[in-house]
Amino acid sequence: MELRKLAAVAALVLGLTGALTGVLGSSTPYVLSDAQGLGRLFDGIGGLSGGGATSRLLVNYPEPFRSQILDFLFTPGFGASLHILKVEIGGDAQSTDGTEPSHMHYENDENYFRGYEWWLMKEAKKRNPNITLMSLPWAFPGWVGHGKNWPYDFPDITAAYVVNWILGAKQYHDLDIQYVGIWNERNYDSNYIKVLRNTLDKVGLTGVGLIAADGDWSIANSMLVDPYLTECVEAIGAHYPGTNSVKEALKTQKKLWASEDYSTFNDEVGGGCWARILNQNYVNGLITATISWNLVASYYEDLPFSRDGLMTAEEPWSGNYVVESPIWITAHTTQFTQPGWTYLQTVGHLAQGGSYVALTDGKGNLTVVIETMTHDHSVCIRPPLPPFNVTSQNATFQLEGSFASIKELQVWRSQFNFKTKKSSFFEKLPPQKLLNGLFTIKLAEDEVYTFTTIPTGQKGSYPAPPPSARFPKVYKDDFNVRTPPFSEAPNFADQTGVFEYYVNMSDPGPHVFTLRQVVTERPVTWVADADQTISVIGDHQWENLTVTCDVFMEHDETGGVFVAARVDKGGQSVRSARGVFFWVFADGTYKVTSDLAGQTVLAEGKSGTRAHGWHTLSLTVAGSYASGRLNGYPLWKNAVVLAPKNGWAAIGTHTFELAQFDNFAVVAEY
Repeated sequence: MELRKLAAVAALVLGLTGALTGVLGSSTPYVLSDAQGLGRLFDGIGGLSGGGATSRLLVNYPEPFRSQILDFLFTPGFGASLHILKVEIGGDAQSTDGTEPSHMHYENDENYFRGYEWWLMKEAKKRNPNITLMSLPWAFPGWVGHGKNWPYDFPDITAAYVVNWILGAKQYHDLDIQYVGIWNERNYDSNYIKVLRNTLDKVGLTGVGLIAADGDWSIANSMLVDPYLTECVEAIGAHYPGTNSVKEALKTQKKLWASEDYSTFNDEVGGGCWARILNQNYVNGLITATISWNLVASYYEDLPFSRDGLMTAEEPWSGNYVVESPIWITAHTTQFTQPGWTYLQTVGHLAQGGSYVALTDGKGNLTVVIETMTHDHSVCIRPPLPPFNVTSQNATFQLEGSFASIKELQVWRSQFNFKTKKSSFFEKLPPQKLLNGLFTIKLAEDEVYTFTTIPTGQKGSYPAPPPSARFPKVYKDDFNVRTPPFSEAPNFADQTGVFEYYVNMSDPGPHVFTLRQVVTERPVTWVADADQTISVIGDHQWENLTVTCDVFMEHDETGGVFVAARVDKGGQSVRSARGVFFWVFADGTYKVTSDLAGQTVLAEGKSGTRAHGWHTLSLTVAGSYASGRLNGYPLWKNAVVLAPKNGWAAIGTHTFELAQFDNFAVVAEY
């Protein structure tokens, strides 16, 4: 009898043990503790506007939609709740999806109201006064290089140019820039870095930190043998590090940042990429800040790297925007941490794939972020992703040290579902109870969880924006804006050169307010800008259309301007853009070409056009034929156009020269 009782008790104990193992998971618990000290200081998660012209269409959005987009990006506890905004210091040159204007087109010129980055930084700061502001040049006006495509031969000039931008941010916009970089993804120069540090210090900007060198980790090698260089650099910023740093960078004991990362199409695989790298940048590389290129995909979709933003806002004419999955993946970390929190040393990989990080504010709060993204559902655009496996698993976490007494954690979950396409993002779940500091979670593949003591957190929402719509097929702009809110006209996307609102005081009346191309020498470029200037507009699918514009050449004899249709390329490929280009020149001639470079001539002849007088150009393309009118009269007709079949409308100049445009109009067929 006693034996039977003992057997029954033993069976009961074994059953309970088995049940407990099922609850707790079969693996050893993952310990989360500060008992042995802490890891590195967390510096935040951010987005990058620029590099280039990635926020170009955002400024044109009507209210309330523009403010809603900004709320999803910057408002704390609402959407992405970004900690960092990094912007391009415009350099008048192509920097991926367009050019951004410089604050100093010419050596004796300063204007701190050009472009839209000032506005964007102020809007971010308005929503989050604690946001960290960073800046970086991609290109420089030609005068900085003194005729060479290189910014380091005259380091004092380049440093003064950059420091002026930082001073202007404060003087004109009350913006404190906390970090500035060297030259995006190009060679660094140790001497220039020292000169820049010295120049900042001389004008009292001792609190502005230098990030170097926004490329790979190689500057660490120079820093290890140059103590003064090490002293000048506050953080080493690498791009697309693949979640890894290098031992030399770690040896410097500097902050390590992924100062540009992501750059991936923002569908759900892009969201998975972002989820994986946000955790594993620290787990694998001790990288404490990650910045997404780009902040918001707000440029024409047929430009390079379409929709590589945390969200999409590329239709100001309709008001439509899309809050994509990366916004909510960001929220898993940003809504429950702040820069100045500290990573625990106890972070790592899960036994069956995936990763976890934990952070604390040092005041008893704890945030744990877990991701189980599978390989094929988290591929980023670069670098190549080595194979790995993730399978569903039970994971048990043991809170120790100052966290041992935590009894309950708030829970937020995102589930990617690539089979049903019915994913759910940033869902609030019931709180997780802890028993003796333990909790277990059943993790499926392709999930993100946040467990946190922070009781706030919100999946912000607005009523659905208007439906998507194509660019208007009838579009006009007379540029008659007395006090323009921005320096550039809506929807024009400059691809080489800079086109700005201009007040033409010498005009007798009809052309006082115009759009003017203002870059007069080739910039210190980042990519291969065209030799001509060009600004595109409209719908890349346009085939049959008429483009009309008044033009005014300012250069005697050598001046030249064009209107164009079916322009097929922009961005870094702008030099090889094709389309139908109708040129007139100040020497009294015209030309029609099928390329921006002007090499393939479809028609040419006398036009009688001269500088310092207004002319009206009209280009009609229908099917395989094009024709042109000058000042209302036919100038040429039936030029045969075989390719391309579609593209944007455009205006531009023959060289880097001053020229004006007015009364732009497009009538297109859909």
